[in-house]
Amino acid sequence: MLLLSIPSVALLFIIVLVNFIAWWSLKKHLVAVVAPFLLIRNARRAILAPLLNAHADFGATQHHYTMKIPHTRREFLSSSAAAALAGSLFGPMGSASTNVQSGASVGHSSAGGSSAAPRRIIIDTDPGVDDAMAIFLALRSPELKVEAITAVSGNVPLELTLPNALRLAEIAGRTDIPIAGGASVPLVRRLITAKYVHGNNGLGGVDFPKPHLKPLGETATQLISRIVRANPGEITIVAVGPLTNIGTLLRSDPEIARMIPQIVIMGGSLSGGNITPAAEFNLYVDPEAARIVFDSGIPVTMVGLDVTEKVLLREEHIVMLERAQNPVSQAAGKIMRATLNRAHTGIDRTVIAMHDPLTVASLIDPQLLKLQDYYVEVETEGGFTAGMTVGYAHAPVRPSAPLATATASQPEPDTSFHPNARVAVGVEPDRFFKLLMSRLTS
Repeated sequence: MLLLSIPSVALLFIIVLVNFIAWWSLKKHLVAVVAPFLLIRNARRAILAPLLNAHADFGATQHHYTMKIPHTRREFLSSSAAAALAGSLFGPMGSASTNVQSGASVGHSSAGGSSAAPRRIIIDTDPGVDDAMAIFLALRSPELKVEAITAVSGNVPLELTLPNALRLAEIAGRTDIPIAGGASVPLVRRLITAKYVHGNNGLGGVDFPKPHLKPLGETATQLISRIVRANPGEITIVAVGPLTNIGTLLRSDPEIARMIPQIVIMGGSLSGGNITPAAEFNLYVDPEAARIVFDSGIPVTMVGLDVTEKVLLREEHIVMLERAQNPVSQAAGKIMRATLNRAHTGIDRTVIAMHDPLTVASLIDPQLLKLQDYYVEVETEGGFTAGMTVGYAHAPVRPSAPLATATASQPEPDTSFHPNARVAVGVEPDRFFKLLMSRLTS
């Protein structure tokens, strides 16, 4: 039997102790090295788990997803550590840094909260000071995709409205948009313009450089027809001038009406006109074209003087435009400053009403306007009332009594109600100007 001396035992004890200390130290270092990897692994699991569970459950519920709830202390601590690490690495869950929006898909959202795909539109216009503001608004709003701009005579003749449309698109940096000229005169009437409001050049008399952008060789009706027929049911017509181009299109190609899901017009009024006591300017210029549009069967939204004369541009709005440092705001500020100066010299103060921008804005934020179903007839025969929009909120729809010399008897009026338009009867001005100013000055 081997007996160890006391010194030998002491030496052995020291060796064992040193080895134990070395092993313990190495273990701590290994934990320190491995722990972050474990935390990252757990973080990834914590982040991916709800997404995977949501994907698995989506087909069954389409509305809810399930997350695994930790049942043990170890699971709870693991998930808590992972969440803490995820928060430090990626920011708070659900924040903008994750590119996930709660309750909505990622993408542009309108002032009304929609995150749908951009609405595809063609703008038919007669620029025009408020037309300029409307075009700028449309081109700077991701909720809208402007497929084309077509010009028509109205506020000023076509030889001015067409270059104005080219000029405005160029100022906005949107030279990609096709632009075409349309009708130079109304369907059956002589052209009446509004140079006294919009200035001799249609842009308040403000001189801008000649546009480099060129119009298409197609006419306005050819361009509209080509785009609509290539995309049936997808293109909304936004008409903010006299309706000559649209009336011409529908008269020459009635079948295209079923391919147009909606026409939104700036025009008409239920409460009197602005160029005559009866008629609003756009419908006064070409009442026959307007009648074709309202009788076409296409869903019509009428944004008329009942609401547009409640959104008047004020001095503080023009100052905001002038102070913003982008080409659109600078151009808009110059146009509207000149227009406001003209208003101060005695022109009707409603020349600074944002007729056309409100019409465009109603597509961006549907909550801006209160709409009501009406059956609308456009007066075309009156010597003093041509262009008047007569709105029926209910049946029966009664025309004028027949003349005593009439040979045919008048049929009994239909007692059922068949609206042909949704008419704007209410507006939120502050909400509108918040949208308009934010888009033009950003």
